[in-house]
Amino acid sequence: MSSNAEVGGGGASNGGLLYHEVQESKLCAVHCVNTVLQGPFFSEFDLAALASDLDRTERQMMLGSSVTGDFVPELSHNVSLDGDFSIQVLQKALEVWDLQVIPLDSPAAEPAQIDPEKENAFICHLQDHWFCIRKVNGEWYNFDSLYPAPEHLSKFYLSAYLDSLKDSGWSIFLVRGNFPKEWSVASSEASNGFGQWLLPEDAERITKSCNIASRTQKGVGQQQQQQQQLSDPYIQYDDGQMLFDDEDEDLKAAIAASLMESSQPAAATTASETQPGSSENENKISEEKKEE
Repeated sequence: MSSNAEVGGGGASNGGLLYHEVQESKLCAVHCVNTVLQGPFFSEFDLAALASDLDRTERQMMLGSSVTGDFVPELSHNVSLDGDFSIQVLQKALEVWDLQVIPLDSPAAEPAQIDPEKENAFICHLQDHWFCIRKVNGEWYNFDSLYPAPEHLSKFYLSAYLDSLKDSGWSIFLVRGNFPKEWSVASSEASNGFGQWLLPEDAERITKSCNIASRTQKGVGQQQQQQQQLSDPYIQYDDGQMLFDDEDEDLKAAIAASLMESSQPAAATTASETQPGSSENENKISEEKKEE
């Protein structure tokens, strides 16, 4: 056991480095498992093999049962065509390292619901995305593969963050057991192409830099949107509704044309009434016709 390893299997020390994997294709389940273990322990092929084994076992069980329900033997129920793995696959992968995956809302995880900071790792899932929240060297980090680097979480914020995830519909699982102590960073397998080793201060620097860049880009985007609204013939609102400036002019023109059409007979009558001697001339013409 490394002298830097936390008591109770708290996390791999790896010389004080944090292991993070940046999103590659739809391999977030692979990234999640590896960041729980703090090293490139599994590849997408390893998880696919575990999914195949689970499918085979489930197929045998369901075909031997009189009730199959919606079960389709030809389809995999543990990995989708685009690479999303089921929780059973993640459980199977972590079981290899003597780790248990427990739903956070189960009675067995009740202590973690009260004092999550006393635990070591959580797995979070929503729709087709997985990520892990992990304690490494006594500090909590969000190892979401959509982030450029692990994001530090204070112990006080951890509980609130987990609650916000639950309120947003995320499924959260507690990971318990004997976590691997270290991964040999110097080994030839230290990188799987999308993994990186970072010092905590480097992770913090990258996170801050990306946050500043994101805010700057957002500000520029808002300015561009405002300029576009001034130059374009329409205004785009947040709810997606468009108000076309040209429509106002068209509407005015249509109303004006309609008024002109409806006022034409009246205008002709008015004109005949206002012409000097017009009615007298008509009377003379009619009297002359009668005399003839």
